Amino acid sequence: MPTETTYTALRENLAAYLDRVVDDREVVVVKRRGARDVAIIAADELAGLEETAYLLRSPANAKRLLESLRELDRGRGKKMTVEELRRSVGLEDKN
Repeated sequence: MPTETTYTALRENLAAYLDRVVDDREVVVVKRRGARDVAIIAADELAGLEETAYLLRSPANAKRLLESLRELDRGRGKKMTVEELRRSVGLEDKN
């Protein structure tokens, strides 16, 4: 659940709120009188959300990824090293 604060309280305690966002992975929602609210999240958290949205944008890719997750849940996953994974998708190192 996100923490809510006002613009004034945020301004008075900006460093502390930003530390909570980064250190505790907390979302802070700034309630602004007469304007739309704003959420503050860690930059790497935003990047992860954007990447997930990108990967799920294509219905075919979303279906493939979700089916892969279902297979893992059924215990049908296969452990492999990063090198094995790279080779399996054609990204083997040419050195």
